[in-house]
Amino acid sequence: MGEPVPVDVVASDPVLEAGTKSTLFACPELCPTAPGGAPRVVVMTVDRVGRPELDVLGTVRDTPARPGVVLVAGELPPDAALHAIAAGARGLLRRREADAPGLARAVLAASRGDCTLPPDLLDRLLERSAAGAGAGGGTDDGAAGRAGAAGPAAHGGLSERERSVLRLVADGHETNEIAKQLCYSPRTVTTVVHDITQRFRLRNRAHAVAYALRVGLL
Repeated sequence: MGEPVPVDVVASDPVLEAGTKSTLFACPELCPTAPGGAPRVVVMTVDRVGRPELDVLGTVRDTPARPGVVLVAGELPPDAALHAIAAGARGLLRRREADAPGLARAVLAASRGDCTLPPDLLDRLLERSAAGAGAGGGTDDGAAGRAGAAGPAAHGGLSERERSVLRLVADGHETNEIAKQLCYSPRTVTTVVHDITQRFRLRNRAHAVAYALRVGLL
């Protein structure tokens, strides 16, 4: 096992902060960021996801360390989840799901640049995305709207294989796990993700999942 992943915690009140730290650092693969050090991941724990929380998320992502952000919220409806992903979150959890194994899994995935969503929330986002695409509608979010305008029509959408890989990426599975589930080689999975990010000029796996959801490719 390598060095533990340095993590910071940002919470809307001291009780939430203490509880999150207690749960988080029960995992030996994670540790608090050393004084003067830079976190690789920041866990944000909030009651709800509104504009103030999204502003904080954006501020955290814009620090020089560019840490991955795992957002833990008491309430996480699909609209809020989409806005959080667009703002740069690499992991989303409802507070009731943020036990020690679940939180550690999301944080470790974020440290690798992967994106984790609760399976049922992913399903709801996929349904909404499909409905929006079928109605010819996009979104009134500026950046996502611009991406959607040049997305599926310009690039031909995603193949079923690409959709299958991205769904498992969004559920937090690693490359080897995805390969086993889909009966592909790990190299094939890596190539599929690379092709998607290159085709749509995306930064990483998390950005690929967010983009695909926003423009109706999944």
